[in-house]
Amino acid sequence: MGSTVVHRAGTDPIAATLALVAGLAVYEAVLPLCPDPLALRLKWPNDLMMGDAKLCGILLEGEGKAVVVGIGVNLVQAPQLPDRKTLALADITTPPSRDEFAKRLSATFATELERWRTFGIDPLIRRWTAVGTPEDTAVIVQEPGGELLSGRFAGLDPAGNMRLRLEDGSVRAIHAGDVTLD
Repeated sequence: MGSTVVHRAGTDPIAATLALVAGLAVYEAVLPLCPDPLALRLKWPNDLMMGDAKLCGILLEGEGKAVVVGIGVNLVQAPQLPDRKTLALADITTPPSRDEFAKRLSATFATELERWRTFGIDPLIRRWTAVGTPEDTAVIVQEPGGELLSGRFAGLDPAGNMRLRLEDGSVRAIHAGDVTLD
C-alpha cells in the first residue's frame, strides 16, 4: 500500500509500539469494508487477519529518531504463500481503488498517531487488545535467532510486547518474532 516516515519526538512512547499504532490504523481503515467485522483481527505484532487468512502486513524500520512504517494491504489480489493462508479484500467485497484506500488509511494513521502521542501506550494497548488475538489462542513464535517457542497468547505487557504462556505455566515476553496462530 505504501510507507510513511514518523519523526519521533522526545516525548513519544517507545518506537516499537508504532507497530500497534499502524495495526489499529489499518484495522480502522478496513473495518467499514468488511461484511463480517467480527472476523477481522490483529495478530501481534504486524498482521491484520480475516479469519485465519492474512489480509495485511506491516513492517517498521528505524533509523535514528525516524521510523519508516511500511503497510501492505491485499486489495485486489493476495500472494500465494506456501506457509500461510492469504486473502484480498476483493475475495470478500468490492475493494476500493488504491487511491481511495490510501486516503482512508492516511486519515486513520494520522488519528492513531495523534492518539499515541497524546495519550501514550496504555489506551493503545487496551484498544489493540479489544480487536487483537484472543487470549489463550495457541501460537508458535519463531524468534529472530531461529528458536521456536510454542504456547498460548497471554495478552500484551505494558510496553506492547506479546506475553507468551509456555507449557510449564511461565510467561515470557516476546519482543520480536514471526508469530503463527496454531
